[in-house]
Amino acid sequence: MHVVEDRRTKATSMYWTKIFTTKTEIVVALCDEDILEKVLDFKKKNVKIKVSKHFYGERLVDESTVLKLMDKATIGNLIGRNIVQLAEKHGFISKENVINIDGIPHAQFVKLEER
Repeated sequence: MHVVEDRRTKATSMYWTKIFTTKTEIVVALCDEDILEKVLDFKKKNVKIKVSKHFYGERLVDESTVLKLMDKATIGNLIGRNIVQLAEKHGFISKENVINIDGIPHAQFVKLEER
C-alpha cells in the first residue's frame, strides 16, 4: 500500500497587535486579522465601536508571537473569535469574563502582582 502525504496545511490565524508601554505597564491590544477597521454595534450600550487600525493595527503577527506578547503583557485588550478563544485556551482569560459586541467576543485581562 502506498500512502500519499497530504501537504495542505491548516490555515493559520493571524492577529493585529499594538503594544503600549508606560512606566509600570505593558498593554497589548490584539484583534483577529479579519475584523480590523470593522464597526461593531454594541446594542446593550447603544454605541458603535470601531476596531481601529490606530489602536490595534501596528503589525500583523502569528499565534506564537501572540502568546509571547500576552505572556509579557500586564494588561490585554482582545477582540475577535480567534484571539479570545486562544487567550481562553492558554489561561489568560476565563469564559465568564467575555462579552459579545455585535456577535464578536471581547475580553480584557490584567495581571496583578502580590506585594
